[in-house]
Amino acid sequence: MATRVVIADDDVITRLDIREALEYQGYEVVGEAADGIDAVELCQNLDPDAVLLDVKMPVMDGLTAARLINSDQKDIAIVMLTAYNDKQFVDKAADFGAQGYLVKPIDEKSLIPTIEIAIKRVRELAELKSSIEEQERKLEERKVIEKAKGILMKNNTISEDEAYKYLRSISMNKRKSIAEVAKIIVDTESMLH
Repeated sequence: MATRVVIADDDVITRLDIREALEYQGYEVVGEAADGIDAVELCQNLDPDAVLLDVKMPVMDGLTAARLINSDQKDIAIVMLTAYNDKQFVDKAADFGAQGYLVKPIDEKSLIPTIEIAIKRVRELAELKSSIEEQERKLEERKVIEKAKGILMKNNTISEDEAYKYLRSISMNKRKSIAEVAKIIVDTESMLH
């Protein structure tokens, strides 16, 4: 499947040149915008792998568009395009979520590697975020299971091992996870007290 890209630049010739370079390399240009508002909308609707944003555009600039696209949590690689090689712009672009920064005129030799690295970084961050969320979920489940075991031990005067076996037995009989059963026990106990 081809890498899907949105190009946002107020200069039609620049957009055409970039489109040709990308399509020649097998990329699919799924949308073009002349300002930041349209770029944000295209990214929300088309869910591209990457967006190329000119820093200076009318109505909404590329930096603001980058911040909005990044806040949508859609895992879109953002590469800024600009005529300015100013540290202030580079820092702002990084702060607003850009993974790449290219100075015009755009060189095809640097365009493709920059897009590929940006996409790879975004995917790595998405995997890391997913892994962290999974670990947090498991930790929360573990806390609920421990709390449920404590309730069972106190209410039934049984050992921790017996409380866990009881949770596991209910889990198997009801075809629910141990965490789900533990949550029911904890919620029931909190309603009674």
